[in-house]
Amino acid sequence: MIDKFLKAKHWQIFILTFGIPLIFQFIWMFSMISNFNLETNPDATMMLNQMRLFPVIMILYMAVFLGWFWSVSIGLQSKIPENVIMKVKKFKVFFFIPLVYISLIILFIFLAMNGLFNSDFEQNVGSIFLIFAIVFPLHLFAMFCMFYMLYFTAKTFKTVELQREVVFGDFAGEFFLLWFFPVGIWIVQPKINKMVED
Repeated sequence: MIDKFLKAKHWQIFILTFGIPLIFQFIWMFSMISNFNLETNPDATMMLNQMRLFPVIMILYMAVFLGWFWSVSIGLQSKIPENVIMKVKKFKVFFFIPLVYISLIILFIFLAMNGLFNSDFEQNVGSIFLIFAIVFPLHLFAMFCMFYMLYFTAKTFKTVELQREVVFGDFAGEFFLLWFFPVGIWIVQPKINKMVED
């Protein structure tokens, strides 16, 4: 699977990460709007019920997005010079923390869409605040892990490209290109294709 990501063209990854989920969202939103009529159905819960498809969109996007980062960070390790030491174990730990967190968020959204709106809302307000108090710090830590993932992937990419130890100044451009993934993939992936071919 790693080789497929490394050898994929930039437009293929762009379509998988943004094209298909975006088309799916347009169809989903059009379906929601076309089925919602205030005169015949003033109840907005019908639209909320259709939001049960949101976790599916999220899973598709995150599987390709995180799969690409894993493939670049782990797949290019064989091309790093022997004198350069990369903290691969730290990357793997920080990679799986947001993966678990996102999976739990998707599960929570799914359960909320199936149960929250069918029960007494006033009874759930306390639960919502408790969940928020737990989720907020976890969300900040998951964001930190995602930034480390961007950092490590950009560093791996630039280390392979320059074949030497690099500092942040060497790969700051790649870091921001990966951060703004829809734009950066068009620039970074062709270079990765060339590295893999060589």
